[in-house]
Amino acid sequence: MSKLISSIKQAVEASGLKSGMTVSFHHHLRNGDYVLNMVMEAIAELGIKELTVNASSLFDAHRPLKEHIQNGVVSTIQTDYMSQELGRFISAGNMKNPVQFRTHGGRPADIESGKTPIDVAFIAAPASDNMGNCTGKMGKSACGSLGYAMPDARCAKFVVVITDELHPYPLVTRSIPETDVDAVVVVDSIGDPKGIVSGTTKITRDPVGLLMAQTAVDVIKGSGLLKDGFSFQTGAGGASLAAAKYLKDVMLKEKIQGSFGLGGITGYMVDMLEDGCFESLLDVQCFDLRAVESIRNNPRHSEISASLYASPFAKSAVVDSLDVVILGATEIDVDFNINVHTDSNGRIMGGSGGHSDTAAGAKLAMIIAPLSRARLPIVTDRVNCISTPGSTVDVLVTQKGVAVNPKNAELRQRLIDSGVKVLDIRELKALAEDRSGVPMKPAIGERVVAEVIYRDGTVIDRIREVKEF
Repeated sequence: MSKLISSIKQAVEASGLKSGMTVSFHHHLRNGDYVLNMVMEAIAELGIKELTVNASSLFDAHRPLKEHIQNGVVSTIQTDYMSQELGRFISAGNMKNPVQFRTHGGRPADIESGKTPIDVAFIAAPASDNMGNCTGKMGKSACGSLGYAMPDARCAKFVVVITDELHPYPLVTRSIPETDVDAVVVVDSIGDPKGIVSGTTKITRDPVGLLMAQTAVDVIKGSGLLKDGFSFQTGAGGASLAAAKYLKDVMLKEKIQGSFGLGGITGYMVDMLEDGCFESLLDVQCFDLRAVESIRNNPRHSEISASLYASPFAKSAVVDSLDVVILGATEIDVDFNINVHTDSNGRIMGGSGGHSDTAAGAKLAMIIAPLSRARLPIVTDRVNCISTPGSTVDVLVTQKGVAVNPKNAELRQRLIDSGVKVLDIRELKALAEDRSGVPMKPAIGERVVAEVIYRDGTVIDRIREVKEF
């Protein structure tokens, strides 16, 4: 027996996909992904229309979606993140229905509850056997964890694995088992490795970024959370990586052993694991080649599903056991609401991903951001879009000082007592405006082009059409 089908088009036909249905994709191949575009081209050739595309994230590599939207093949997008090129196209009002933005935890919650059912899931797999046992840990297109694809594979009515490296049956080191898979297609290439993972993800050399990173570590120390059993998540940005390095130095010097590192994993987190800073890494997505190698070879570096990572409706999720998370922002307002969906002109260029999930779960949710970007203040009276509610954010770290959410008076006093420079967030806003001026408000229309759906399923904001570019 074999589940092999000779082409993507034949797999689409075998799935029974019809106009008006939903297809899904995952984003572990990121900006190197070929699979979404190949599948959507085959669907368009079959004359199927009015589809919903449910993708865990969308990147500039997926620009052909613009044509499929204009031609009526795609009428709705559900996603957790959307990069700038597609974002600007949507912001200009070019799509029939508003985009539905979810979080990395809210997406699997809604898939598993049946709120956003998937008719056909397409799994990009760097290695698979002929029955669909597949993994991202090996192969010429290795991407590491397939955590975001797992809910799709479990819940979709029909699952197609697309691979560029077929292994003998059985593939023992599977991420997704054959019991979830209906068909397997072998193609020449599922993606460009240069866009899937970088060889190295680098610490910033910018003095401002390094200062913020050191201050972030001072905040962690001052909070009282840095002790044996400590758990931590940070991103792949330059300042965040610098914070991880400085934190590692402190943990080694003070002989602190944490419990786990979480999230999208980088080589710097792998270094912390191997140097004894953490007992384990829990990985929903690998960000670089060092992380891919580690998850393939180190049993203490384990793959987790998006549901286990952050679903608010699972019986439990790892984010609820998280001590500290370091996050970014395009804007923050005086009520500590965070925008990571739009730029200062209101154009879509991002998404929550796991931002609001980790902020809600962590004991200390910290934002690192410079006072201004491109001569625009980071702190504003009201963000253009609420991605993460201020009620879940604890601290803003800038190069000029730290602001603590008034809800957390005890933390504020702890930081002051530890020598951290603490200011009111309005003082930081004034400092930024003294340097950069007060920006004009963007020209926003009335038409809603996207809804921001919080992790609990409620709509917390709407993004409107931008009239001018």
